[in-house]
Amino acid sequence: MSTTVVFLALFAAILHASWNAFLRSGADRFWLMTVMNLAISIAALPVALWLPLPASAAWPYIVGSSIFQLLYGLLLVAAYRHGELGQVYPIIRGSAPLLVTAATFVLVGEVLHPLAMLGVCCIVLGIMALALGKARATTTSMLFALATGVAIAGYSTVDAIGIRLSGDRIAYIAWVFILPGIMLSIAYMVMRGPLRVNLRAPETRKAIGGGMVSLCSYGTVLIAYSMAPAGPVSALRETSVVFAALIGWRFLGERLTAKRIAACIMVAAGAILIGLS
Repeated sequence: MSTTVVFLALFAAILHASWNAFLRSGADRFWLMTVMNLAISIAALPVALWLPLPASAAWPYIVGSSIFQLLYGLLLVAAYRHGELGQVYPIIRGSAPLLVTAATFVLVGEVLHPLAMLGVCCIVLGIMALALGKARATTTSMLFALATGVAIAGYSTVDAIGIRLSGDRIAYIAWVFILPGIMLSIAYMVMRGPLRVNLRAPETRKAIGGGMVSLCSYGTVLIAYSMAPAGPVSALRETSVVFAALIGWRFLGERLTAKRIAACIMVAAGAILIGLS
């Protein structure tokens, strides 16, 4: 894997942890998540209209990815409603490669590589450390975090295939950003009524800024996917759990104990081992 791909994956990890901190710090996280995604859709629309449409073979993947991203958004909001960034985020990010590895073993009998087996053990131990003790994550937050991990595994797998079939990776990225924002806005209006956005309000500016950071984060990952195998790229991206713990401590007033740091590093190490295997 080239130095460029490593840089892109690590840069995406920092950006991803940052926009999750935006979301965790918001008072109305569902509204914040919706406006973030709507801002992404608006920003991506001119690019999508300017470029040729992705190849027809890529459209089922674009739609599938959008559905998984809709579920991801709803589940992520619920997870942060019940837990801290430094607790929930490592479970979300670590569970995705763990669940994919477990599913391939159970469903198709794929024999685990020794590195993958070690990675699974690291993630399980890291998540257990976050789930036990005085500062443990609640059961509810853990369940939502694990469900969010399933959604991540879904759209990551779909996009890793779809972008290679698209014929134009930038066009694919643009449409992958447009549809989830529209779908999440519809979901918000169905559940809560009209979506009110005051462009002068600080919360709106915060949401738009978080959306742009999110757009840069996943766009960077998709470019990396087109340049290298998805496994190692996804694995490097999971180092974001360490960045999230530091951001939660520095900006959100969360406790940064030695145990939490060790657990985050354990989860990140496990995800990297699975990806490299």
